[in-house]
This record gives sequence, structure tokens and C-alpha cells, in this order.
Amino acid sequence: MNSVEIVERFWARVWQARNPEAIDEFVAEDFVITNAGQDIVGRENFKAWVRGFLGLIEDLEFEVQESFQNADGSRVASRWIIRGRNNGVLGTEPDGRPIEFSGTAVWAVAPDGTLLHNWVERASWELYRRLTA
Repeated sequence: MNSVEIVERFWARVWQARNPEAIDEFVAEDFVITNAGQDIVGRENFKAWVRGFLGLIEDLEFEVQESFQNADGSRVASRWIIRGRNNGVLGTEPDGRPIEFSGTAVWAVAPDGTLLHNWVERASWELYRRLTA
């Protein structure tokens, strides 16, 4: 199974296209995203979280740097960069300034290619410091 292709299709259809509804094509009903140490559980809650995040960054651009998988395809890791303009990300004042930050994501992938869990780490502290300096 080429899980990298599945994850990169997810990046393209959801984040690059800014289309949370496409999540239905990829993730399990009980999907979990662990972000900033908190779990968002369930496909519908994940879609709401993505909608909210998209609203915080105007003109969001999502660029995948690289993705790779383990031997059996049950895990995929990706490095990515987000660019756009600040519309209140990280609780900051929406000032339209250009922003850019990097992150990583590790995915659990079922044998049928369904995405089960995503653990995300991003350079939030560095971005927050730049926006509040």
C-alpha cells in the first residue's frame, strides 16, 4: 500500500484546496487528531476544527516538503509549511501580516487506506513570538 499517496491526496484535497468537506473521503468516522497535546475526536469535529483553522489564516498556502512511510504503510510522516496572512491565528490580533510556519504530521493508516489518527507538531511558539513582538 502506498500510504504516502493517500496522505498527499488528503493534503491536496483538504488543505491545499481549502475544502474541509473532502475530509469525508479520507478519514474514519472516529478519526482523532492530536494537536497541541489535545485530541479532537470524530470526523465532524475534525471538519469543524479545520474550518476554524482556515478562518484564522487568509490566503492559506499549504506546501508539503516531504512525506515518507514505514515498511508496512501503517504510518506516514510529513513535513510541511503554511503561509498566508494573519487573521487571528494563535489568538493574536488579526492584522493581515504575512505569516509562515512549519510543522510535522504523523499519520496512522488502516490497511484499507483510511486515515485513523494524526499527530501534529507545529512551530507555534516561534510564530506567536513573531506576531506579538
